[in-house]
Formats: sequence, structure tokens, C-alpha cells
Amino acid sequence: MTGLRWGILATGGIAASFASDLRTAGLDLVAVGSRSQESADAFASRFDIPHAHPSYEALASDPDVDIVYVSTPHPMHHENARLLLEHGKHVIAEKAFTLNRAEAEDLQRLAAEKGLLVTEAMWTRYLPHMIRIREIIAEGTLGEIRAVTADHTQLLPSDPAHRLNALELGGGALLDLGIYPISFVHDILGAPTTIRAVGRLIETGADAEVATVMTHEGGAISTTLSSSRAAGPNTASIVGTAARIDIDHVWYAPTSFRVVLPDGTVHEEYASDIEGRGMQFEALAAERLVAEGNIAGDLLPISETVAIMGTLDEIRSQIGVRYPHEESDRG
Repeated sequence: MTGLRWGILATGGIAASFASDLRTAGLDLVAVGSRSQESADAFASRFDIPHAHPSYEALASDPDVDIVYVSTPHPMHHENARLLLEHGKHVIAEKAFTLNRAEAEDLQRLAAEKGLLVTEAMWTRYLPHMIRIREIIAEGTLGEIRAVTADHTQLLPSDPAHRLNALELGGGALLDLGIYPISFVHDILGAPTTIRAVGRLIETGADAEVATVMTHEGGAISTTLSSSRAAGPNTASIVGTAARIDIDHVWYAPTSFRVVLPDGTVHEEYASDIEGRGMQFEALAAERLVAEGNIAGDLLPISETVAIMGTLDEIRSQIGVRYPHEESDRG
């Protein structure tokens, strides 16, 4: 344990989940920053946080904070993370890490210059069942992996003004939901060598459904489906020549899985049994990386996060989604 002192930037629902799991893990949560003193005070009171700041700048300037979790909507991640890095803070930013690859590369460069950790809060990577899945793959139990499939499908609000549907807030199923299966196939198969994507756009121009078929090194194939307008099974499978892994609902959260042989025999069963939502594992990993001086990362290196943002850029290009600030950047 490095004894890092944690801050949280913004006070929404995901920030509350993260704060709760930090407390579960016994980590040192010392500050929160919001856009108003009232909101900061309420959040601080709820989680017994000593420092409540009325602005993100005040949080970034707090000398008692070492690392900050960024929980604002996607379009704000780049600006918020930049502010924190410039003030010497390590950063763990919610997924999707940024709006696009260019923003991710900028944060990667700045963090390297400052000698700081900047990492994506893809909590799924660090969950115990995913750790075991990687071990099984490394042991060769699955043989040669030929396919990976995963969905992230939910029935979410259809209000055009909701952040999920508003392009100016980075809305759309892909960056909010699709990031999970896209990151998963990157983890298991590596970056895709070819990408084919289709999607359905709603009246705001945001994507409500996105499906991908991608090929990877060695010819393995991945398929993903994301939807914000319909709830599907939210399961995943890794299919190898010697066995497969079937991950149960909800595959990206603490859950169970089975290793199944070609004849249907269950070779191994795993069931998660953890306290809290499970976001503490990404925080513990960040503490470990800082203690080791490994700002490049390991289970989710910043270089891989940049590559994932590149994959998301290509998918958006194919389905015709651009965010307003990208249009203005184009001139």
C-alpha cells in the first residue's frame, strides 16, 4: 500500500459508487471537487470526506491530494484530466477515457512528461473473475482462441436531452456501453486488424445501436453489440479450439463463468464473491502502479487505451457519428 490520498472530481452516481468502494477497500479518500460548494459539501458529508471544494481547480490545487478519479461526462475528461496532470496529480478517468484518440494521445504525452500515472477507469479489467479468465487463457486451457463475442445492451432513457442521447455530451451507445465489449476484445485478442461496423442513429444524431465484426492477429474474429434502447443478455464468450469460456450476466461486473469442453463437460466453474460493486480493484491497481513507478500501466496500459479510442473513432466514422467539437476542430 502506497498510502495515496484520493480525490474525486464531480459528484454524480458513478462517483458515489467509486467513493463507496474506496471506503470498502480502506483507501484514503480525502477530497472531493464539484461545481458548487453545496454539492461538494453534501457528497463529503455522505462519505466522510474532510475536504470539499467548490471547483475542480480548487481540487486540483489541493496539496493533500495525490490521485484523482474523474467522473464527469466523456467530453469533459480531457480538460479535467489535463488540469489535474498540470497540477501534479495522478489521474484515473472514467471510460470512455476521452472522446477520441487525439485527446487520449495528448493526455498520454502530458502524463509522460510529468512522470504521472494516467489511466482509464475500466473497472472490468481488474475484477477477480477477469483475472482468473486471463490465467486460464495463459495456461492454454482454451487452445487457440478463434472467436470472442460480447454484448452490452440496456433499456436506458430515450429523452433527447439525456446525456446518453445528446451529442454535445458525447452521447450514444458506443462510448457509454460499447466501450466495455470493445475493450474486452482488445484485452483478449489484441487490437483489430479490420473493423466493420453498423449502427442505428436516433433523431439527435447519436447512436442507439452499434454492432461490430472485427478480425484480429491470427485471423480470430470478434463480434460486439451495444444498445441503449433494449436490454439483452449481457453475456460474453471466448471460444477456443480446446474449450470455451461462457461468462454469465452481467459479464462486465462481478459474476460467474464456466469453462466448457467441446463435448459439453464443464471443466471449471467460477463465482465471484466480493464486497461492493468492485471498483476498488482498479483503485488498488492504480496505487500499486504508482508504488512501482510504472506509469505506463499493465492490465490496461495507457498505450492500449489510446488504441481502443482509435478503434472507437473508426467505428464512429463508419456509422456516421461526429461530436460537435470535432466538427469545429475540423474548421
